[in-house]
Amino acid sequence: MTRYRDLGLTVGQLPTGPLNAITDVVGVRVGMTTLIEGEGPLVVGQGPVRTGVTVVVPHPGIVEHPLFAGTHTLNGNGEMTGLEWVRESGHLTTPIGITNTHSVGVVRDALVSFETAARDARSSFWALPVAAETYDGALNDINGMHVRTEHVYAAIEAAVDGPVPEGAVGGGTGMICHEFKGGTGTASRVVEAGYTVGALVQANHGDRDHLLVDGVPVGRELPRTAIPSAWDEEDAIARAGAGSIIVVLATDAPLLPHQLGRLAQRAGLGIARAGGAGSHSSGDIFLAFSTGNADRLRNYKLEGPSQAVEVTMLPDAGITALFWAAIEATEEAILNAMVAAPTLTGRDGITAHALPHDDLVAIMTRYGRGPA
Repeated sequence: MTRYRDLGLTVGQLPTGPLNAITDVVGVRVGMTTLIEGEGPLVVGQGPVRTGVTVVVPHPGIVEHPLFAGTHTLNGNGEMTGLEWVRESGHLTTPIGITNTHSVGVVRDALVSFETAARDARSSFWALPVAAETYDGALNDINGMHVRTEHVYAAIEAAVDGPVPEGAVGGGTGMICHEFKGGTGTASRVVEAGYTVGALVQANHGDRDHLLVDGVPVGRELPRTAIPSAWDEEDAIARAGAGSIIVVLATDAPLLPHQLGRLAQRAGLGIARAGGAGSHSSGDIFLAFSTGNADRLRNYKLEGPSQAVEVTMLPDAGITALFWAAIEATEEAILNAMVAAPTLTGRDGITAHALPHDDLVAIMTRYGRGPA
């Protein structure tokens, strides 16, 4: 797997964490199940299959000990379940699943069953999990419902706190970004106060003409006449679908829910720096959570006394640096998703071409942004 910085390129001003990933925030784990099967003409229910599921486990004890969280929607032509309770309570109480548009319900239900399996069936415990989606129907048999409960369970069980696979993996397997192959990407930033902000994206958005890399108009330098667009190929067979981007932000800074809503909002600026704009047909939905008060909160659904607890909060005077960290991490996560993703051919021979590394480096060099 090749990442953006492996090409000798940089973006932004803040330093990255050790892994340059969302898992640089201690306690965060990520797991994936990737489904790639078959080739040739689309046969609904049989394939070809180019999809999967990504699960972010925000904290090992997330069910018993919720985390403060906030959310923001740039454009709402998409789905992320459970957000009404996040907005109402300011708490994230479950792992986060990300998949394709027509499998979001399966992933949501699987997260419920995973949580409740170890509990007394007669208890009143319930779950409102967070499950998000982007559209992969250009490459995948999206109506075949190939993501199943066991795939979600496998992703949860595979979740680790180390390096995160990127590109055409997990829920990002069949995704297209700025008309190149896209998918799953991650990055992190560390601010002067020592806090980390990590981003994980499922990037399936954007037009070729608007793609920017560190301010360079790379999309215009790689026209469709040179590298075809998968969206054009889909449109030639049937009406093309729509793109979206999901962003999950994690931080160890002790932020309260209203502050995390503000942090989530900044993901949209990272998308914009890479040339995204939240188009009418796009679902651009962001969730931010903090591990800064982990273990201090207790799920109110569990037995125990209702007592006041002490939490810590970063004053607003220190939050601007975190805003920049969220912006830069989101921007680089998108670039990592594209650089890591190889060319992939899906249903009906539709091909999402990789962002060519050599051409990217040559373009960046010509604009004075090449390897140091």
